[in-house]
Amino acid sequence: MSVEIRVPTEQEIDRWFSVVGASFSDEVKEEDKEHDKRMLPPDRRLAAYEDSVMIGTAADIPLTLTIPGGELPASGLTMVGVLPSHRRRGVLTGLMRRHLDAARERGEPLSILWASEPPIYGRYGYGVATMRAWIAADRDRVAFRGSPEPAGHVRLVDLDEAERILPRLYERVRKGTPGMFARTPEWWREYRLPDPEHRRHGGGPRFIAVLELDGQPEAYAMYRVHEKWPEAFPASLLRAQETVATSPLASREIWRFLFGVDLVARIESAWLPIDHPLLLLVTDPRRLRPKLSDGLWLRILDLERALGARSYAAEGSIGLELRDSFVDDNDAVWTLEAGKDGAEVRRGGEAELRLDIGDLASTYLGALSFGRLAAAGLVEELVEGAVDRADALFRTRNAPWCPEVF
Repeated sequence: MSVEIRVPTEQEIDRWFSVVGASFSDEVKEEDKEHDKRMLPPDRRLAAYEDSVMIGTAADIPLTLTIPGGELPASGLTMVGVLPSHRRRGVLTGLMRRHLDAARERGEPLSILWASEPPIYGRYGYGVATMRAWIAADRDRVAFRGSPEPAGHVRLVDLDEAERILPRLYERVRKGTPGMFARTPEWWREYRLPDPEHRRHGGGPRFIAVLELDGQPEAYAMYRVHEKWPEAFPASLLRAQETVATSPLASREIWRFLFGVDLVARIESAWLPIDHPLLLLVTDPRRLRPKLSDGLWLRILDLERALGARSYAAEGSIGLELRDSFVDDNDAVWTLEAGKDGAEVRRGGEAELRLDIGDLASTYLGALSFGRLAAAGLVEELVEGAVDRADALFRTRNAPWCPEVF
């Protein structure tokens, strides 16, 4: 099978969206097409062809990702798909090769994505970089520890006010949370704030609540209610799409508001960090029915730049023997030296730990420790004590979190 991979022409863009939809056994709605046309740079769209017939797609978005102690440019991979008639013939591998090579040529040290099927992307050197918590709580069974008095004031805002308030709150939290990416004004306008009917999935309109403490916005929640009235009793479902808070107090109070919405029997959210304070603030965490799932996946493309830009929790050095079958430059022994004035990364030195590049990606933002990976047999300790030293270096205060699929 001979496959050509190239940037599609503007005349092919409608076909490109058709292939995107068909790859997921769906269709891309016209409203979403218009948003994507404005947000996806044309030279970052890819298409795969067999005999001039388009059979696969991919695209990426230039993003700025928060990492421990700073931020780096990242290539946000999206819309990856191959028609069901052409799967398992190497088409996806060709698209991934082109994407990763192009990202490296542009000087983007990281590639990130949300995986529709996680087993696919481990083959290309990606690792789980953030986790997310799901909750599904009965509203009348949730109470806060110590019965604290309410604080602050919550009000609902319209889109114009949300566009002024939410980006500032999000950016305050984003700066200190590895895994979150910067949202441009265009991103808010095209992707985060619109509420098209086809994305409501039977629910009502989306509401935006803002919490003010001492007169200043400190948290917000986006949510919608799925109305239910069995036997004339109110039993609606509230789904929180995004909650962002600048402090534990603000987090408690915005969740107090959500748990207090009338006519609701159940509160659900699939977008919480795994160390969210809510899990400790309630009297019975079991009533939240927490579950874990993978979140953002990350691929390290430029090892020297990625490790060198990150901050570390201690001073010291570690030698990493990395296996990378897709980016030959990474497949080597690397020495990381973290000091008071930053980190230095160089090729060579003594190998103290042996692991795959995707598993290193899982430690990069702080999602997993080397100790957990070693306990699963995914890190080989070549020098005694190396796992503990690596964990001391890579430790982060908070769990990484990404609140949005792109």
